Amino acid sequence: MYSSLNIKKSKDGVLVDIKVLPKSSRNEIAGVVDGKLKVKLTAPPVNGKANKALITFLSKKLNLSKRDIVIVKGQTSANKQLSISLASESLIEKFINATRNQ
Repeated sequence: MYSSLNIKKSKDGVLVDIKVLPKSSRNEIAGVVDGKLKVKLTAPPVNGKANKALITFLSKKLNLSKRDIVIVKGQTSANKQLSISLASESLIEKFINATRNQ
């Protein structure tokens, strides 16, 4: 079930809450749960591999540079907060709406 994604404006773009599920069978957006974007990744949660995979995956999905996405909270947690530069709330919402049809 999808709920509203928790997005906050920041001075450089937006802040988005993420729930990462590492060691999944494939990289995909699995919806929005409790205001967090749920992202499945094949990478394991060791040595920053899942964090790197998350940034790479989302940068491709949002058509942004990897340097525009920064993990600001939750480096070693499944629950993270990302700062996405140059992204608007409406761009993120459109992205989420598009993933609902996967």
